[in-house]
Amino acid sequence: MSYASVGKRLRLGRILPDGKSLIFAFDHGVEHGPADFPGETINPRKILEKVVGEVDAVMLLPGMAYLTSEVWAGKVPLIVKVTSKTSLRPEQERLLQSQFGWVEDAVRLGADAVAATVYWGSQFEDKMLEQWFAVKSAAEEYGLPCLQLSYPRGPTIKNMYDVEVVRYGVRAAIESGADLIKTYYTGSTESFRRVVEVAAGVPVLMSGGAKAKTLLDFLHVVKSVMDAGAQGVVVGRNIFQHENPRGAARAIAAVVHEGLEPEEALKRAE
Repeated sequence: MSYASVGKRLRLGRILPDGKSLIFAFDHGVEHGPADFPGETINPRKILEKVVGEVDAVMLLPGMAYLTSEVWAGKVPLIVKVTSKTSLRPEQERLLQSQFGWVEDAVRLGADAVAATVYWGSQFEDKMLEQWFAVKSAAEEYGLPCLQLSYPRGPTIKNMYDVEVVRYGVRAAIESGADLIKTYYTGSTESFRRVVEVAAGVPVLMSGGAKAKTLLDFLHVVKSVMDAGAQGVVVGRNIFQHENPRGAARAIAAVVHEGLEPEEALKRAE
């Protein structure tokens, strides 16, 4: 066993304290733009101040991690996402992630993990795989776990939420060495159980996606993926766009870690 393997094991333990995790995703400012942040949520510190303490880790791009370090540092594990893209680029190039930082940036920031996106099925799959393996290789040197945002998207994919398509993306993620996998919900506990199965023990976390109609609706989805054997969820908009971000995070965490029924967990948001 190498020094780096010990470090990776320890860092994974911090992100998944009981084998499960609620990760707060806060990388939307680049991929979606300021429109995702109504009212006071345009100030990232105000949101993080409400969420830190309720979640198991935060996932930020390097610049945002630097700007808000006084809020999260020493209080919650940090995952640094080192790829991203804007929606301002030509539509035909939106299935390509660009380099947005380096593993060394994550190390300097004190991160517990790094993250990168791969759009499986994209016409730019090769370029993103080059990024992924460069990130993975560097992270291994430092004992940093790698979270892959495994998103099947491409011109030949008719339904990126189809269970067989999602399963394919998860299999590709483990074949490419992901330590944690973030992927799409497939619509039911039964179908998502098949997604978890194909991961062969690598932790699977559901992507929170767009804001649900109600928090209760989203809690039902979280309960579904946890019942399917997932290790947790990575959630952004269903927390920071909620009128009570702290309460929303607390309610989601109750389903993830305590297995509460959604109606009972919803009381934690009050």
